[in-house]
Amino acid sequence: MGLALLLAVFFAARHLGLSEASRAQSRAASGREQKVVAIDAGHGGNDPGKVGVNGSLEKDINLAVAERLKRYLEQSDVQVVMTREEDKGLYRDRDQRKKMADMKKRCQVINKAEPDAVVSIHQNSYPQEDVSGGQVFYYRDSGEGRRLAERIQERFSLLSGGENGRQAKSNDSYYLLLHVESPVVIVECGFLSNWAEARRLADEEYQDRLAWTIHMGIMEYLNGAGARAAEITEKGETS
Repeated sequence: MGLALLLAVFFAARHLGLSEASRAQSRAASGREQKVVAIDAGHGGNDPGKVGVNGSLEKDINLAVAERLKRYLEQSDVQVVMTREEDKGLYRDRDQRKKMADMKKRCQVINKAEPDAVVSIHQNSYPQEDVSGGQVFYYRDSGEGRRLAERIQERFSLLSGGENGRQAKSNDSYYLLLHVESPVVIVECGFLSNWAEARRLADEEYQDRLAWTIHMGIMEYLNGAGARAAEITEKGETS
């Protein structure tokens, strides 16, 4: 890796860490009572994402889970910001690099909202068909991102009756994790390359259970984050 790239990664990580802390303090100081969560339904439009062994499209499953998650969060008095609510990408027809334009727009929508937490919904795939289970990714230098990921990952274990032994995993390359300034996680709900899991992921009842599972993890995180923000404000900490 060249020196310029190393420096860019270093300053991006430092910026995200400082921004995450300053935004949390700002929200606490402003006395904003209602929590805000941004939900990103991955892919959409001309980008189907992964294609399941049963022909199901990741973009459709992502949106279905995201819509259900939105309802559960709103029932818990959380304000929700969605990056997309239909089968469309966040790019313009004239954009030459539509994928990059789409990702940049998602980050702009999220950062403008200054949410307390961000959840990007995705589905996974792997060459070996027997691989299965949900897994949550967070930016490696984000303590709050890790806490959010761990809460949701614990809920995945409960959903599978303890059969999902996966752990929340750090990452330093996903675009969304690098460019979103609030605590953010990428939730890979399951593997579309696994026949049994692909059938479940396409089932509306299971999608609802997934949304409830993710919702519970988010609420556990928000309740804990609220207590930490209050403590920061009380102590007058600045870092």
